Amino acid sequence: MIFVLKVWAVSTNRNSALLKKPLDGPLKEAEGSHGSTLAPADIELIELLFFAYRDFVGEPDRLLERHGFGRAHHRVLHFVNRHQGLTVAELLEILEITKQSLARVLKDLINGGFIQQKAGAEDRRQRLLFLTSRGKELADGLAGMQSQRMTRALAAAGTEHRPVIARFLAELIDKERGAVAPGATAPTAS
Repeated sequence: MIFVLKVWAVSTNRNSALLKKPLDGPLKEAEGSHGSTLAPADIELIELLFFAYRDFVGEPDRLLERHGFGRAHHRVLHFVNRHQGLTVAELLEILEITKQSLARVLKDLINGGFIQQKAGAEDRRQRLLFLTSRGKELADGLAGMQSQRMTRALAAAGTEHRPVIARFLAELIDKERGAVAPGATAPTAS
C-alpha cells in the first residue's frame, strides 16, 4: 500500500521571494529510506508536529526579532511570567540549558528592561527573577498570539477534544511529565 502526503514546502532565501510549491511523495508503509519500518501514520504526525511548531512560534518569532531576541528569550519570558520569583537555578532546570546560555539571554532581558533580578530574602546568593511591566507586556503579547492560534485550532478540532490533546502533548514529554501535566505547576529544582 502506498500513501501520498501532500504538504506545502516553504522556502525562504534572503535573496529571493518566498517560494511555495506542493510536494507530492509516496510514503511507503513498510520500509523507509534508511531501512526503518516507520508507519506512515507516524510519519504524518511527525511532519504535522514539525509544521505546527513552525507556525506556532512563527508569529512570536517575528515580534521577538523586533527586540533583537530569539526563542531562548521567549522561553525565559514565558516561565518567569508564569512563575514570578522563579530562581535562576529553577529556570536552568526547567529549560535544561547551560548557565552560560542562560546568562547571555538573561543579560539581554535585564539590560532591555524586561526582567528584574532580586536577591533572595533568606539566601542573598539566590537570584529571583521577575518581569518588569515591559516584560509582562511582551510575554503576554507572545502568549496571546499563541493562545489565539490554539483557540482557532481547538475550535476546528472540537473543544471537547482539549483534554485528549493536552494528554497527548503531556505524553510526549519524557522528564517531569507529572509536573507539567494539565493543571500542574512548573517543575522546580529539588
